[in-house]
Amino acid sequence: MNYLNPRLAFNSFRLQRMYMSGVTQMKGPVHEAIYCVLKERFEPIHLEVVNESYMHNVPKGAETHFKVLVVSNKFEELSLLKRHRLINDAIKEKLAGNFIHALSIEAKTAQQWNVNDVLDPSPTCLGGFGK
Repeated sequence: MNYLNPRLAFNSFRLQRMYMSGVTQMKGPVHEAIYCVLKERFEPIHLEVVNESYMHNVPKGAETHFKVLVVSNKFEELSLLKRHRLINDAIKEKLAGNFIHALSIEAKTAQQWNVNDVLDPSPTCLGGFGK
């Protein structure tokens, strides 16, 4: 059996995520809309939008589960709750009518962000119709 220490497991996840985002994961219209509105509205220093729908019991190619990392100077002096509300409102406004089931948000200021920061892996989905 292969036993991995946490650092190796993390690096394995990082490589998997880079592979999924760069090679096999298609960036559909919802993904692109989220990316564009966050880039326009918050002028981020760093922005990641990850479609995690493939981890859930949804049709292939679905765009229903997203995780975002937004690093922006526009978050200075704002509480974490206010940052999340601004991001949610921007996406809701842009996608009027399109359904997103889940949105995980990391919103940081430039001072809070480290260049080596990456989005943590999401837990395995335990819900839906595939139980």
